[in-house]
Amino acid sequence: MQKDFADPVLSGRPGDSTRSGDSVRSGDSTPSGVSVDPGDSIRPGGSVDLSDFAGLCTPLVADACVRLGEPLRAAPAGVLPVVDGQRVAGRALPVRHYGSVDVFLEAFTRARPGDVLVIDNAGRRDEACIGDLAVLEAEAAGVAGVVVWGLHRDTPDLVEIGLPVFSYGRHAPGPVRLDPRDPDALTTARFGEHRVTAADVVLGDDDGVLFVTAERAAAVLETARDLFRTEREQARRIRAGETLRAQTRFDAYLAGRAEDPSYTFRQHLRRTGGAIEE
Repeated sequence: MQKDFADPVLSGRPGDSTRSGDSVRSGDSTPSGVSVDPGDSIRPGGSVDLSDFAGLCTPLVADACVRLGEPLRAAPAGVLPVVDGQRVAGRALPVRHYGSVDVFLEAFTRARPGDVLVIDNAGRRDEACIGDLAVLEAEAAGVAGVVVWGLHRDTPDLVEIGLPVFSYGRHAPGPVRLDPRDPDALTTARFGEHRVTAADVVLGDDDGVLFVTAERAAAVLETARDLFRTEREQARRIRAGETLRAQTRFDAYLAGRAEDPSYTFRQHLRRTGGAIEE
């Protein structure tokens, strides 16, 4: 069992798919095992009921961002839940790790129920920055989950704890360094190429993690719901024998492209009401 809090990810018991804040697997029409803190809201930028993420998934949210022209801010590929099926959603609680656990403890003093701890460990692959004790403390502080730009350790203990943790993966060694602490270590986190603050919402599932500005989260989730309904209907029609080519009038697209080589399939889909690309 780790005693120095070295480990950058969240995890959960098999079957414990979501924590307060919320998230849902792609294709699910209703949430399964979803637990939402009814008092959770996102500020600044207004209030967002994160139960709205129920029934959705990060691919749909990503497509909704593209549809609305919102910045598409995704964690680097490979940041995944410690336990398959885990999901998380909530206000970002950013923190920059510099080698010492005290920065996590201080962050927890600012945590609100349903927050998601977003750890910036610069994507390091030579140390695990969070483990069992830090995750237990996060749970005690009311944190809904942890996403780490880096590695975690104490994997069996994290599975037992049940709090969703997302990271690049597991690594036994913890930090042996102690770097200078940035003045904004508790207000801003870098996650890949993206800057994350408390003005953001974190959404994570088996396909990865997304960051959405809180003030635009409601609009993004509403568009994601529209896309979900369109895709479910398309899937139903395929199962009933109507191919996707027929639904999207693919022959008409080929004819249009023959006349105008600049005519794209996305343009065609928008004209026909399709939603398979964004």
